[in-house]
Amino acid sequence: MTAQRFPPNWFLKARLKLRHLQLFAALDEQRNLHRAAASLNMSQPAASKLLGDLEEALGIALFERHGRGVEPNWYGNLMIRHARTILSELQEAGEELNTLLAGHSGSVSVGTVMAPAVELVVPVINALTREHPGLKIAVAVETSDVLADRVQQGAMDFAIGRLPGHVDASTFEYQEISSEELCFVCRDGHPLLRLGRALTAADLVDATWILQPAGSLLRSRVEALFRAEGVSPPRKVIESASPVISMAMVAENDSVTVFARALARVFSPNGCCTIMPFHKRFSVEPYGIFWLKDRPMSPGVCTVLSALRAASDQKMRHPDPSTDTEMDMDHADIRI
Repeated sequence: MTAQRFPPNWFLKARLKLRHLQLFAALDEQRNLHRAAASLNMSQPAASKLLGDLEEALGIALFERHGRGVEPNWYGNLMIRHARTILSELQEAGEELNTLLAGHSGSVSVGTVMAPAVELVVPVINALTREHPGLKIAVAVETSDVLADRVQQGAMDFAIGRLPGHVDASTFEYQEISSEELCFVCRDGHPLLRLGRALTAADLVDATWILQPAGSLLRSRVEALFRAEGVSPPRKVIESASPVISMAMVAENDSVTVFARALARVFSPNGCCTIMPFHKRFSVEPYGIFWLKDRPMSPGVCTVLSALRAASDQKMRHPDPSTDTEMDMDHADIRI
C-alpha cells in the first residue's frame, strides 16, 4: 500500500461512518458476523453489506471469512485499534458535554472590588471548587471603572463593583449587594495612636498617606470626608492602586491608608497593623453584581453567578453584626 492510495481525506471518499467503527469493535469482540450484528441491533445481511461496501471502497480486505466466523487481518486490526480510540474519545466528549451542561467544568472570569473579594467571592469560590473541581475560576481585583470596561469588552464574564458614570447602565443587569464600610489603617505603634482617643480629620491631615490615584473612588471619598470636616485633603500622598503595596508601606513607616473594613480585618492576622480609631464610621456607595444583558453565558458561568447571587441575597437579608461591635471597639485601638 502506498501513501497515494490513502490521501488525508480517504475516510470521506470511502464514506466511513460511525456505524463502521461500531461494527469493527463488535467484530473484534464477537469474531462472528451474526453475533456482532445482533449486538448492534442489525440484521446479518445489513452488517455484511456495510463491511463489504467499505472493503470495496478501500480496495482491501479487512477480515478473513471462515466457517467459524471472521478474523481481522493486519489491516483489520489497525482499523479496530483506531475505531476503539475514536469511540472512546466520543464517549469522553459526551461525558464532558454532560459536565459542561451541569456547570461542573469550564472557565469563568470574575472581577471584584476589594470588600466583596474578601466577604463574598473567596468563600463562594472555595465552596464551588470543592463541589466542582473541574471548574476553572479566575478572579481579578480592580477598581469599578476597570471592571465595567472589561465586562463590556468581554474580557470578564461578570463583576462585583459599581457601574461608573461613563458606561451605559442600560446595557447591564445589576443586583445590589451592600455598601462598603471603610476604615483608616496604620502600623502598630503609630504615634497618632498614643493620643488615646477617637481621631478626627484634623489629626490625620499632616500624616503621610498611601492612597489610590486621584479620581478613584476611595481617594475621592477620603478627600470628601476631610472637606466635610473643614479640613484640606491630605497633601503628603504616595499613590498606589495595589492593596498589597499599600499595606507593605504602612507596615514599614508612619504612613496611613484607607481600606475596606472587611479587607482590613484579614489583611494582617499577625497584628502588625491597626485599624485607627476614627470618630465616625464612613463608607462608599453600595456595590453590586453586574453583567451584560443578552450576552449568552456558559453553564459554568451560570453556576458561579448563581452561587454569588445567592450568597449576596443572604448577605442582604442577614448583614454581618460584627461591624457594629467593631465600631465600638475601634475606640479601644482594635488591632487586626
